[in-house]
Amino acid sequence: MNLKNNSLLRADFLIVGSGIAGLSYALKVAEHGKVLMLTKANKEESNTKYAQGGIAAVTTPSDSFEKHVQDTLVAGDFLCDKETVELVVREAPERIAELIEWGTHFDKNNNGEYDLAKEGGHSDHRILHHKDNTGLEIERALLKALNMHPNIEIRDHYFALDIITQHHLGVVVNSKTPGIECYGIYALNTKTNQVETIIAKSILMATGGCGQVYETTTNPVIATGDGVAMVYRAKGKIEHMEFIQFHPTSLYQPGQHPSFLISEAVRGFGAILRTKSGEEFMQRYDERKSLAPRDIVARAIDSEMKIHGDEFVYLDCRHLNSTELIAHFPTIHAKCLSLGIDISRDLIPVLPAAHYQCGGIKVDKQGKSSIRNLYAIGECASTGLHGANRLASNSLLEAVVFAHRAAIDSIQNTKQNVFFEQVPPWNAEGTVHPEEMILITQSTKEVQTIMSNYVGIVRSNLRLKRALDRLLILHNETESLYEQSTVSVQLCELRNMIKVGYIILKHASARKESIGLHYNSDYPK
Repeated sequence: MNLKNNSLLRADFLIVGSGIAGLSYALKVAEHGKVLMLTKANKEESNTKYAQGGIAAVTTPSDSFEKHVQDTLVAGDFLCDKETVELVVREAPERIAELIEWGTHFDKNNNGEYDLAKEGGHSDHRILHHKDNTGLEIERALLKALNMHPNIEIRDHYFALDIITQHHLGVVVNSKTPGIECYGIYALNTKTNQVETIIAKSILMATGGCGQVYETTTNPVIATGDGVAMVYRAKGKIEHMEFIQFHPTSLYQPGQHPSFLISEAVRGFGAILRTKSGEEFMQRYDERKSLAPRDIVARAIDSEMKIHGDEFVYLDCRHLNSTELIAHFPTIHAKCLSLGIDISRDLIPVLPAAHYQCGGIKVDKQGKSSIRNLYAIGECASTGLHGANRLASNSLLEAVVFAHRAAIDSIQNTKQNVFFEQVPPWNAEGTVHPEEMILITQSTKEVQTIMSNYVGIVRSNLRLKRALDRLLILHNETESLYEQSTVSVQLCELRNMIKVGYIILKHASARKESIGLHYNSDYPK
């Protein structure tokens, strides 16, 4: 095949996603070539923006790497890769120092020392934070640094459709070929409604999570699992997708999507979970009470809601110092106050919500996926750090540590690599624009209902089978619509959500035990 696509866009480093993982990676590789970053919405919109709690690291003599490693392993139900846990924990202080050097401000106490918080599953105070909007503060600092760099171009409102591999060239990949290679991506420019072909020497997936697969989620509307779906379609390796973390405390607001997060740091500050009748209940589930790991707390809340037939439980902050409470959590205070809830005087209604994807694109310790030239970091990747359940505030840490490691490796890869020019333009088979958006919106709601009812906090073999049967119907309907239609973001997101839902289901069905975030009532612990 001797194709030459003269409309190609080229970049040495191509990044899909604009959260902390992609941003910090971009700053590290920018001295070694042209960097192009694509983001499907505004460049500020990512899961990072909504990360309230903070970033975990050992920074005091009273704490230790060994304690942080053990806390991570315990939270992950010992399904973590211990070597990965150790390297992330030990490299944390240096990465934190970099964030500060780039301009990130973390809160300090009256003595000028960092005001370290403690969250569920941690044995010490080791969470650096900026009020209750740490992710937003880190993103602000990184974007400011990025905007000043001449080698970095950010293109917003670009939706990545598929990664380009030998499959697009008609080449069959088998045991006689060197493996799957990535040459770039096809992306829909939603401002022009044109599909553009972008080639690169190193491609990074930093596309975030998949919370929108569920009805109730703290994730922004862009979190539709696009990176995982693209890599899966390209025959890349995906693992541990059965481990979807539900944050125990999202604000109960019927009809609000996404849900507003009530940070785990509020419980770390001393807040107590209570039933609607005012009874404290966590002592019945774990000796750590409201500060147990998230999987335990989410299941406990789910159990209490089902026992009492309630739609939510309460988080009680009334016994805490009101001045300090509001100073630590101004965003949460303002949000609740806008709804008539004074967190210093009133109980806060909360319920679990899909929050974090612990599995994803399988990568090695340099962030390399099973596809050559393709890296993945951040929430879309499975590094081995989280195991069966993520320890609070380890996600931002994982992102910066693996951004550093992936940058070092991809710089070398880019030096040795060349642009692969012989890629075909996007083959737009569809010619019909969906006349009724209701076909897409209704199917999206059905996916979210199926996943929430059958593949949520508590699962069973019967529920998983029922979910798979219904999801396959939606899959067939959507693929038929996709083949007939011109490409659109809404249709592609639906397609990705169905694919990711299917992967979660298949991985959940294959695990014949209850461990971490995967709790199957047919295999009780």
